[in-house]
Amino acid sequence: MFVFDKNKDYPKETESLVVIRFQDCDPLRHLNNAKYFDYFFNAREDQVPKLYGLQVTDFYKTYHAAWVIYNHNISYLKPADMGEWVKIKSRLVWFNHNTIVVEYAMYDKDESQLKTLLWSTMRYIDIESGRSTEHEGEVLDFLHATKYPLHDFEKIDIMHRIKQIKEHL
Repeated sequence: MFVFDKNKDYPKETESLVVIRFQDCDPLRHLNNAKYFDYFFNAREDQVPKLYGLQVTDFYKTYHAAWVIYNHNISYLKPADMGEWVKIKSRLVWFNHNTIVVEYAMYDKDESQLKTLLWSTMRYIDIESGRSTEHEGEVLDFLHATKYPLHDFEKIDIMHRIKQIKEHL
């Protein structure tokens, strides 16, 4: 069960190194566009318990709520090739009273080239009523503690964000 520790310094970003599998590739030996989602979500699901000490099911059990994706914004910049090792990073870049945006980025293993960027927008839903509910208490504290310091998120689009990331490579 998840318990928020106000004295802990929570990481602002998850990171995984993964290999692109043959079965996930198209005939050109590039990662199939739909498979990027699997790689992103699996990488975050593997890292969140290690970094934050929680399972997604903790929110179901403790708060009777969960985040449900209602929007994706993805940009495919460079292909991820079969057998290639890639680095996947994810970070919470924005939230309000009932919504979060998680950014997923795939790089080459040396992190010198951005391959894909995804923004997933999720609504916090009460699982009993199926209606939107507000972030409160430890959930809100956790969001504040894990938010990546991306300034002016509401004023930028994904192409502007790609430019920001590329400038730092």
